[in-house]
Amino acid sequence: MAQQQPGVLAIWNDCRAGREAEFDAWFQGEHLLERLSVPGFLFGRRHQAISGSAGYFNFYLVESPDVLTSRPYLERLDNPTPMTRKIMSEVFLNMNRTVCRRMLQRGAFRGAFAVTVRFDQAPDNNALTALLDELLRDTTVASGEIWIALDPAGMPVSMEEKLRGGDKKIKGCLMIDTLRQPDAESMGARLSQQFSTADVGVFRVLCQLGRGDL
Repeated sequence: MAQQQPGVLAIWNDCRAGREAEFDAWFQGEHLLERLSVPGFLFGRRHQAISGSAGYFNFYLVESPDVLTSRPYLERLDNPTPMTRKIMSEVFLNMNRTVCRRMLQRGAFRGAFAVTVRFDQAPDNNALTALLDELLRDTTVASGEIWIALDPAGMPVSMEEKLRGGDKKIKGCLMIDTLRQPDAESMGARLSQQFSTADVGVFRVLCQLGRGDL
């Protein structure tokens, strides 16, 4: 039997001015550890923008997309901690959150910088695959992934989302990891020209945690 492709929860957001320290304390002191305690969650990574329309980007890798609609996860979303309630209702702005399937991964390493290309229309998977294979020939590129959104129809609206006032969604994402900031910025400029209707962001990694690190 073929192995199921992993799931990805992809999130971009802004932070209310002057509340960054609260955001940091919540994410690193509670939220990331809490999420990795949910069965099926494997890895989480948080980023801050160097350029682009969103101030922050984070994603979670899970065993399969089904984890993101599982009972343990939905129970967590519907019973936010006091700190989570405060962050969701007072600190988060411009939330963009999408349940995705990781369709393709190239490269075994994770880099210190990431470029994301967010698509509002379903991307051409074959074209993205060819592009990813081309980009990975450059040793400044650590890895790359293609994420395709699952249909949100029928997915419940959680208490956390209600506290945020609703979330925007994407149709797909290309994520490229690079080793160094200048290479990420050059990649972002190239991809902005190539995908002029997409939202391209360049980010530095702030922190990451895998289940095996616990």
